[in-house]
Amino acid sequence: MLCLLAYAAVNHAQTVTVDITPASARNRFIPDETLGAGVDRLATPAVEKALTKENLAKIAPSGWQPMTYRQNTELAVEAWHWNPQGTWSDARGRGYFTGSSKPGEPIRLSYGYALPRRGFTRNDGTGNTGYSRLTDGDMESFWKSNPYLTSSFTGEADDKHPQWIVIDLKHKEMLNSIRIAWGAPFATKYEVQYWTGEDPIGQQTRGVWQSFPDGEIAAGKGGTETIHLSQEPTLAQFVRVRMTDSSNTCDADGPSDKRNCVGYAIREVYLGSTTPDGAFHDMIRHTADQEQTTTYCSSIDPWHEPTDLQNKEQVQLGFDSFYTSGVTHGLPAMIPIAMIYAQPEDAAAEIQYLEARHYPISYVEMGEESDGQYMVPEDYAALYLQFAAALHRVDPSLKLGGPAFQGVNDDINVWPDEQGRTSWLGRFLAYLKDHNRMQDFAFFSFEHYPLEPCHFSWTGLYEEPQLISHIMQVWKNDGLPENLPVFITESNLSSAASEAYMDNFAGLWLADYIGSFLTAGGNGVYYFHYLPLQADRGCLNSPGTFGMFTVDKDYRIKQPLAQFFASQMINTEWVEPGKQANTIYPANSVVDDGAGHAMVTSYAVSRPDGQWAVMLVNRDQEVGHAVKIAFKDDRSGKSVAFTGKVDTVIFGKEQYAWHPALVSPMSHPESTQFQVIQTGEGHAEPDGPLKRGQVQASPQTEFQVPPASIMVIRGKIEAIP
Repeated sequence: MLCLLAYAAVNHAQTVTVDITPASARNRFIPDETLGAGVDRLATPAVEKALTKENLAKIAPSGWQPMTYRQNTELAVEAWHWNPQGTWSDARGRGYFTGSSKPGEPIRLSYGYALPRRGFTRNDGTGNTGYSRLTDGDMESFWKSNPYLTSSFTGEADDKHPQWIVIDLKHKEMLNSIRIAWGAPFATKYEVQYWTGEDPIGQQTRGVWQSFPDGEIAAGKGGTETIHLSQEPTLAQFVRVRMTDSSNTCDADGPSDKRNCVGYAIREVYLGSTTPDGAFHDMIRHTADQEQTTTYCSSIDPWHEPTDLQNKEQVQLGFDSFYTSGVTHGLPAMIPIAMIYAQPEDAAAEIQYLEARHYPISYVEMGEESDGQYMVPEDYAALYLQFAAALHRVDPSLKLGGPAFQGVNDDINVWPDEQGRTSWLGRFLAYLKDHNRMQDFAFFSFEHYPLEPCHFSWTGLYEEPQLISHIMQVWKNDGLPENLPVFITESNLSSAASEAYMDNFAGLWLADYIGSFLTAGGNGVYYFHYLPLQADRGCLNSPGTFGMFTVDKDYRIKQPLAQFFASQMINTEWVEPGKQANTIYPANSVVDDGAGHAMVTSYAVSRPDGQWAVMLVNRDQEVGHAVKIAFKDDRSGKSVAFTGKVDTVIFGKEQYAWHPALVSPMSHPESTQFQVIQTGEGHAEPDGPLKRGQVQASPQTEFQVPPASIMVIRGKIEAIP
């Protein structure tokens, strides 16, 4: 009897209330412009094999429409040759590469070229690939800052865009000296500083840069300089060299190109202590690999040469393949330009090429994840304005935006400026306003990967609506203009794949994420990744994919995954797809778990076909919930409800269940391809279809929402007499 009473209490019908007062509408959106997906860098074999008509026909029912082309090369600290055909700035066939704007042979593939003047050991995009030239032990190589951040290009004094390098010793050490082997040009004025907090890269507002007592250099001479920083050793882990005035002397390529003669160059840096006998004792490990002493830098010169094409195993999809394969559905696409490691004339040539081919462009995203490259906002803004001017000379109607922030859940803060401001976005916007160029900023974009890699729990689902509403409010608080479109241009559970992507968990998250973002006023969202991908080895050796399908070795689709079905629920069952506007209204539910967690979330739209649709997400793993749907209109004060025949569509555990393969690790694999022993293959059973039903509705109708499911209720509403 007690069990039955408990069951009845849990399943007592709760009411979801939708406020349909016109003034309460949260958002109006056109699915063909709003609900899209992305295509990113691919393994080379996938370009032909994944883009078959058979695959695209199986992907299309997911309902994602507009496409965004993701430009991955900047994350890897590479220069993007979007067109393999083009010209080098130096007659010797090296320097700064500009793609050809003239249509010729269709572009199938495009590549990223490693930057030989790199100053990062690693950053938030490179993973464990490449190394810094600052501590590589080679006096012939060097780091050089981006020439486009100098007065020759910005029109501002160089001290408005100070360039810097940061050395991470990994542990706090007693030190009092630095040795810098300068290249050309070199810094004539610079400061050497240490960080007072824990981590100046990951926690930029929890500490300050403190200059060493003798660390301010006003008349640098170049060559190899050893600076005795203090009489007594200082305990420090992170040291920064901040450069504000350049010699403007030319490097070995000479004065024929002014980019050779501006900025700062360092061949090698050494850090340690000097003993009374004058001997310098270096603490830095100088190796050309990831085990070198870690360095970071403010910017990198995009100079390179043909031999810097080092990776042909991964490619960017060629623009002609992208537009003619059918993946864009004939709709205008969001196109990126390389900006962090590129030059304005190359971006202009890209747009000229696309327009010569008559490929439709919706928006142009400027650079990729500048925050992950540790750019300060003023440097990004200075590049943005130069590139915007070049692009608008080609086509004044282009809609430009960015910065394509990494997937973050809170504000992006950077080292304080002279006014004490720390908000990255706030300072970027201030720079545009100060230069009277806000008209060049047509949209704001960021990415969304909310869950920490390898730290998933079921309760991560409960947080998603709050995470989205919070970050949207953060951007507004930073000063984002009220009517500026806001796009999430890349998104999924996390920045690292795992088997959770294959499970119902991922589908429920997707429904909550899209519903929450649209309710919060978002103007465009792009699911990542549209094309089918091979499973990666993710967290705890589990397979994971950012795609919606499992595939065979030739990228032929085998089975749809949870996010495919969730995509259908969102794009084809909840909203009315097409070119007419749907309107989203606030809906709330009182179903919780007794600990303050909402078990059922709800999202309501008024569709152009005259129907209303309510999407319910039951995050309760084991318990189904009965709900009533009530609509209220404050204008009339009358109650409104679903009436007549109402369609129901359900995706849950009865429609889909993922069954993982059995895996065990190999302690000492001879090849990175065989890090685990795998028995069989993971698979879904059942794997659809969605469950469809129809009820004759009244105000008293209770809808049964199964455990761990998405349910769409769709029909006409009428006022109750």
